[in-house]
Amino acid sequence: MSDLKKYIAKRKKIDPEFAKDYEIGYQNFKIGVILRELRKQSGITQEELAKKLKTKKSVISRIENHAEDIRLSTLNKYAECLGRELKIQLVKV
Repeated sequence: MSDLKKYIAKRKKIDPEFAKDYEIGYQNFKIGVILRELRKQSGITQEELAKKLKTKKSVISRIENHAEDIRLSTLNKYAECLGRELKIQLVKV
């Protein structure tokens, strides 16, 4: 087990609030990272993407760094600007 995984496991045991919010926070973080990487792979800057979406660069930055409240319509437009298709999958846990 990596040091990070050990730290997370320990922190979850001693901090109920951290444990409660960890999974959703991690999922939101991953969405932002994926969006940023797709944008970079497409060779588009935040400013260029903002122009395509008719918004500001700060909005793109907020989406990529704090994706917790992103609307599906915004996510779909973001994907389309990068030549991607948004697919949502619900899986049984």
